[in-house]
Amino acid sequence: MEEEEPHHIPVNGTLDLHFFKPEDLSTLVDEYIHACLEREIYTVRFIHGKGIGNIRRSVHSLLERNPHVISYSLADPSRGSWGATMATLSAEPRSTKKPRSR
Repeated sequence: MEEEEPHHIPVNGTLDLHFFKPEDLSTLVDEYIHACLEREIYTVRFIHGKGIGNIRRSVHSLLERNPHVISYSLADPSRGSWGATMATLSAEPRSTKKPRSR
């Protein structure tokens, strides 16, 4: 079985999930949020595509659980509409309160 080469992901506030397997999302989203916070990037766009919504629902679930996510919402039309989710981050982890989805 051929081993996959590691893929370099630019940390610039936009993560296109089309190139990843659904089972990698959990680790990927949390690690990307951590990398953004290290670079003081507090607004992140996750491009999940429009499809049938499975990846979008997974991303939203992961954002709900991440203590650095203050809020998230579907992107406005110029940033991907319902094919992308915008998340607002905080360097300080939130309490047990859930982030607000708009």
